[in-house]
Amino acid sequence: MAAPKLRVLIVEDDQDAANSLALLVGLWGHDARIANDGPAALALAQALEPHVALLDLGLPRMDGFEVARRLTAAHPGTVLIAVSAYGDALTRMHSKEIGFVAHFVKPADLQGLQQLLAQRQALLEL
Repeated sequence: MAAPKLRVLIVEDDQDAANSLALLVGLWGHDARIANDGPAALALAQALEPHVALLDLGLPRMDGFEVARRLTAAHPGTVLIAVSAYGDALTRMHSKEIGFVAHFVKPADLQGLQQLLAQRQALLEL
């Protein structure tokens, strides 16, 4: 039996980066959807019910931390993964406190990201 596809919400304001990440996530066998800012991400999450959210932290209109707080409140089962240019110790600590399971600095470690998605996917099979 094939593993279930993950529903992955990609929140990234750089359209090229968002499209590239969505393409990769799709090639890994998952359903990737893109939002380019926080309000759009929250609206899309209502329909998508994402298993995983890949969040940029430096977003227009609402930063990735606020998006994460609201996503967690509305969709507590969503796994949060930061994919951001911000990688200093304070930012990493803050992302961990909010509930991100991982924090990748751009350009992201694609092998590490793929492994995290595979781990989340394995949990769906149980």
